[in-house]
Amino acid sequence: MIVADLDDARAEVREAFDRYDAALVSNDIGVLDELFADDPRTIRFGAGEELFGYDEIREFRSRRSGQGLARTLERVEITPLSPEVVLANAVFRRDERVVRQSQVWMRLEPGWRVVSAHVSTR
Repeated sequence: MIVADLDDARAEVREAFDRYDAALVSNDIGVLDELFADDPRTIRFGAGEELFGYDEIREFRSRRSGQGLARTLERVEITPLSPEVVLANAVFRRDERVVRQSQVWMRLEPGWRVVSAHVSTR
């Protein structure tokens, strides 16, 4: 494994993560849908839901209110496991709550996509 490959993966996923974050707070459902892998094995665990498969994730996003999505990122760590798989972990505040977010990003044919995500409050 070449270290430069990991540095490239880190930078590319940070860019994708920042795009995801901007889409999340503006409720840009098209971008959010784009950045999750269109696969029945994609998973998203949220504060009150367990979503298995891309279709369930899309359905959830289409029903979710666009209100109250603002957040302040406190820390983001991007950790490449390989040139093709990268972890993104973030801590953010929404209102007074501290929330943690973990994502597994994979380099797929259309680009970097989330294949697993988990959100929980502290």
